[in-house]
Formats: sequence, C-alpha cells, structure tokens
Amino acid sequence: MLNVDPGLIIWTIITFLILLFLLRLTAWKPILRALDQREENIRSSLEEAEKAREEADRTLQENKKNLEQAEEQVQKILKDGRALVEKMRQDTINKANEESRRMIEHAKEQIEREKQEALKELRTEVAHLAIRAASKILDEKLDEKKHKEIVDKFIEDLPSN
Repeated sequence: MLNVDPGLIIWTIITFLILLFLLRLTAWKPILRALDQREENIRSSLEEAEKAREEADRTLQENKKNLEQAEEQVQKILKDGRALVEKMRQDTINKANEESRRMIEHAKEQIEREKQEALKELRTEVAHLAIRAASKILDEKLDEKKHKEIVDKFIEDLPSN
C-alpha cells in the first residue's frame, strides 16, 4: 500500500516553489522574451507575406493592363500598316495609270506628227505629180478625150487615205 508522508509532501512543495521562484528569476523572462520575439517574427512574416501577395496581385493587374494596351497597339499598328500598304498600292496604280496615259498621249502626238509628215509628203508628191501631169499635158497636144484619160489616170495613181 501507499504511505503518504506529510513531511515529504511539504518539502516537495517547498522545493518546487523555490525552483519555480529561481526559474522565474533566471529563465522565465528569457523564455517569455523568446516566445514574444518568435510571435513577433511570425506576425511580421505573415504581414510581409500579405504585402507580397497584394503587391503580386497589383503587379498582375498592371501586367494584364499593359498586355491589353500592347494588344491594342499591335492592332493599331497592323491597321496602320494595312492602310499604308493599301495607300502604296493605290499610289502605284495611280502612277502606272498616269504613266500609261502619258505614254498613250505621247504615242498619239507622235502618230499625229507622223500623219502630218505623211500628209505633207503626200501633198508634195501630189504637187510633183500635178506638175508632171501638167507638163505632159502641155507637151502633148491633146484633145478632150486624151485630156480626160490623163486626169483619170492621175487620180488613180493617187494613194488613197
């Protein structure tokens, strides 16, 4: 059976209280200080983690906004590029049309000059032929019938235009 010795209980309690007092004087404050520091470190770490998360969210939103702006700029650049290509294409077509119009106009002018030269040569030739015909008529004594034949022959020899 169990014997309870009251003296031993009292000395145990006194020893425990003395030990508790000594621990309070020497170890209790450093332990509490270490626990407070640990608690403060954990709290500051949580606050920093929350701040970092908020900063990451803010950065993510900024990146999304920047991405949208970049996409808008890309679309604008593509639109401007297409417009520029279309303008260049239209300018090229207009220049080609203008050049072909000038070439046609030049060709018409050249044809007109050559036509005028040909007509001038034809008039000169007709004048020479008329002079030759007249000299033949004058050289020969003609009657009315012979005169008509020479004129008809002269007209047949004229080039048709």
